[in-house]
Amino acid sequence: MSDDADYRVAVTGTPGTGKTTATTLLDAPVIHVNELIREAGLWSERDADRDSLVADLDAVREALGDWSGVAESHLAHHLDADRVVVLRCRPDVLEERLRDRGADESKAAENAESEALDVILSEAVDRHGVENVYEIDTTERTPADVAADIQAVVDGDREPSAGTVDFTDYL
Repeated sequence: MSDDADYRVAVTGTPGTGKTTATTLLDAPVIHVNELIREAGLWSERDADRDSLVADLDAVREALGDWSGVAESHLAHHLDADRVVVLRCRPDVLEERLRDRGADESKAAENAESEALDVILSEAVDRHGVENVYEIDTTERTPADVAADIQAVVDGDREPSAGTVDFTDYL
């Protein structure tokens, strides 16, 4: 894949699903949207309860302009894109990953519940349509395997698959 990307693929998912790790392995230009938000000050406030920045999505869209390639973030599904990859992870594994990264118990549990409820998947389907959403379960897969699946979406070699992962038993 050349750097002259003429596609827009958003890679999104609950924090801890492996977006950043997998996208660093792609043969495609990648925009790490969270870095852009921090570095360019594209946020409107700091959420002290969640210890996070509240992104100004209009400012992010403006900063990206007519972007192409792969955009990676738990917010990427809010961007205009041709295809949206939603990385998924079994909620109990996700919660453990987040705690291992230093998240407090409540933040880890909140993200695990969000994952079980398909929050990001639902938002992606609502915005982009089921025919443009690709779900990938990262639970027991290596970053290289996940990257290969994302690359297949980028290359147009994978069929849409929204609704194929179900973690409602976690609830």
